[in-house]
Amino acid sequence: MHNIKLTLEYDGSRYQGWQRAAGESTNTVSNKLLEVIHKMTAEDVELYCGARTEVGVHAYEQTVSFKTTSDMKPYEIQQYLNRYLPMDIAVLTAEEMPERFHASLNAVSKTYLYRIAIGDVPSVFERKYTYYAFKTPDITVMQQAAIQLIGKHDFKNFSTVKKSKSTEKEMYEIKIYGDADEIQISMRAKDFLHNMPRIIAGTLLDIGLGKRKKECIEAIFSGGEAASAPCDPKGLFLQEIEY
Repeated sequence: MHNIKLTLEYDGSRYQGWQRAAGESTNTVSNKLLEVIHKMTAEDVELYCGARTEVGVHAYEQTVSFKTTSDMKPYEIQQYLNRYLPMDIAVLTAEEMPERFHASLNAVSKTYLYRIAIGDVPSVFERKYTYYAFKTPDITVMQQAAIQLIGKHDFKNFSTVKKSKSTEKEMYEIKIYGDADEIQISMRAKDFLHNMPRIIAGTLLDIGLGKRKKECIEAIFSGGEAASAPCDPKGLFLQEIEY
């Protein structure tokens, strides 16, 4: 049995996220990958991923692992998958890992990047992958607000999670930077709750646009105020998973 690790890049625009519950939809990134792996190996493998991206969210680097009895070399697996996968999903690397490697369980941090386009004219070509702000947000105020999100907190009110399991997460780092054309919000945490990156981005953007005060972060944690609406998924990218 060979334990294969893949690093994927994908455009999530036309997919219902990485995976959906049984019966909801088969139009997912994981299902497209499973179909081609089955064609390649004649096996029904089980896929594990570093982060289950939501509907419409993209990935610069998604990590996947699966076990197979196929004796194909990793480079052969990569070439085969890239030949038969849709053009909006690409296998950047393929490698054989030790038996105990698990893409989900071994991840130590995940980084998401949210892209906000600014400037006088929205880019025709970047519109699918950025949220356009018609007014330039105040990055300094956004950075001051973001500091309050660092560390261990109960992020339930910054998510749409419905399960009763623990909603405490540790946010390691939030960076906000930009130039004349784009502002980027980078969030690195041990793990994220459902829609948590988009809701944090939406709240920070509202603060930067002057729609909310930076002090609202504490009020959202305590339940005194609701978080802002999630930002459009087209601007969100899974940037990196660390092991």
